[in-house]
Amino acid sequence: MLQQLGLIGCGLMGGSFALALRQAGLVQRVVGYSKSAGTLARALQLGVIDSAAESPLDAATGSDLVLLAVPVAATESSLRAIGTAVHGGMLVMDVGSTKQDVVAAAQRALGEHVSCFVPAHPVAGSEASGVEHAQASLYQQRQVILTPDARTSAPLLAKARAVWSAIGSHVLEMTPQAHDAAFAAISHLPHLLSFALVNSITQQSRGADFLRLAGPGFRDFSRIAASEPGMWRDILRVNQAEVLAQCQQFRASLLALEQAMLSADGAALESLIEQASQTRAQWRMGPAAR
Repeated sequence: MLQQLGLIGCGLMGGSFALALRQAGLVQRVVGYSKSAGTLARALQLGVIDSAAESPLDAATGSDLVLLAVPVAATESSLRAIGTAVHGGMLVMDVGSTKQDVVAAAQRALGEHVSCFVPAHPVAGSEASGVEHAQASLYQQRQVILTPDARTSAPLLAKARAVWSAIGSHVLEMTPQAHDAAFAAISHLPHLLSFALVNSITQQSRGADFLRLAGPGFRDFSRIAASEPGMWRDILRVNQAEVLAQCQQFRASLLALEQAMLSADGAALESLIEQASQTRAQWRMGPAAR
């Protein structure tokens, strides 16, 4: 049982974590901080938090677990803001979608207390944002990837695993480098392509007419284009090298399809489509990713 959760960021991810802990009977009190007074008021109204803190430091003080549910670009400043409250027994986690930059930020901000920080990436969420969309079930049957390093406290790493497992998540461990390479391919590049596709249509003179004809295929492919712009700006900037490497891979695959079309090589075109079709048909999310 946690005596107090200090929640830095009371939106979808942070709010859902607090609700999940409550539902599992794992926390007695939740103290939340947000830069937005409106968000704090709504979090109180919805019962996501018990009290509103005036600063990140106030939220962290007296907490045995602190969760940073802030944009990745705000990780370092948030950790610096709570630095004087961090002590050897406190578990500090984030929910960021990139990890190498987050680990480096923690090392700079926390110094010797970086051992208290367990980087976490819950593979869950929605294109919707805000505490109004928070739900206790968000992390159930979803994978949470922890990316500790040699300085991470073993007892606190075990505690992090236990907390996520207790709210129904499947916990994996990876290095920050392996994490960022993998998610550039399976998450960051797909978002980039979805943004580009929607923009490529709307920038055409008949784009609005085209969109009126769009059906389920376009809906499914373009869903993630509705994601929060500021968050994805930061993700694409901080994981730039890995995302650009995946862009090169994608360009090569797209070029192969274009060349088959230009040369009227139906057999080659069908073969490339069949390769993708079979891969997608055979692919199944493992139980940790569902």
